[in-house]
Amino acid sequence: MKIVIVSDAWQPQVNGVVRTLKQTRDNLIKLGHQVTMMTPEGHRTLPCPSYPSIPLALFPGRKVSKQLDKLQADAIHIATEGPIGMAARRWCLKNKVKFTTSYHTQFPEYIRLRLPIPLSWTYAWLRRFHGKSERTLVPTQSQKQRLEDNKFNNVCVWGRGVDTDIFSPNNPQLINLPKPILLNMGRVAIEKNIDAFLSLDLPGSKVVVGDGPDLELLKQRYPDVLFTGVKFGKELASWVAAADVFVFPSKTDTFGLVLLEAMACGVPVAAYPVTGPKDVIQHGLTGQLNDDLTQAITDALTMDNRAAINYAQQNSWQACTETFAALMYDNQTTIDKSQRAITNQTFWCI
Repeated sequence: MKIVIVSDAWQPQVNGVVRTLKQTRDNLIKLGHQVTMMTPEGHRTLPCPSYPSIPLALFPGRKVSKQLDKLQADAIHIATEGPIGMAARRWCLKNKVKFTTSYHTQFPEYIRLRLPIPLSWTYAWLRRFHGKSERTLVPTQSQKQRLEDNKFNNVCVWGRGVDTDIFSPNNPQLINLPKPILLNMGRVAIEKNIDAFLSLDLPGSKVVVGDGPDLELLKQRYPDVLFTGVKFGKELASWVAAADVFVFPSKTDTFGLVLLEAMACGVPVAAYPVTGPKDVIQHGLTGQLNDDLTQAITDALTMDNRAAINYAQQNSWQACTETFAALMYDNQTTIDKSQRAITNQTFWCI
């Protein structure tokens, strides 16, 4: 199939959405599909307000329309609700082309942390955006329930994976700090609730791997914490593998790819029992969930790492994409190139 994936989030951004889309694109290509990414690349952009590392495309409608006219795709998946995503949605509605969408982040909750906008307003806008899609894809069952509680329709679960060729217990970084090593990895931003971890009085050393808009603020606030900055690939995995516990204080993630990546490195996870962690972590086996984060960390320090490794190895990107591709094969949509007529079947893509 000729598949177009539309996303306002793309490299050089470093986040779970970008990693998900890159892995899915690569694995779909391995399965024999033709995949085109439609991203801010090639568009004039401006920094996202309050989040300058995220570029937003300026008036992308005409260019997006021309690209979609030319590509004549069999399937279109809109992964984000930004300017590129909105332009692709308008084109699909205008040309009566079916499309799917995905819901990667708890966007209303993120916005509420930065601006005094009621959650109900943002959810209403998102219901309108996703309401015309054939399916809205979410990474976990609890996120599906959350959207359905907010009156979303046609919500479907599609999980996430981990690259076990990169993330493994092998070759841990030598960190010359007092043990235990308590590590957090990801975007350093207010919605990740990193303060809740760094403010705890705990034995050992705290390490934060990543970059983001709140990095400098947290460096000033917590001078005893080791902030490594952003790391990639096997170097990133070596830092994670050196940890005794992976601490995930976020309460707004829909999944948290870093949870699987930490487990693949043989590191048990400590987190709150909220959407994302409670769908990924097997409490008492691969990590600890507790409203008292200190207690979760304390309990995780006593755990064997073998269960975490075994669990992560069962969640490869290849397996995720194969499952998704099977759904796509079963529900193909074809576009008549002269009439833009569409069959009554539903397509899937990611």
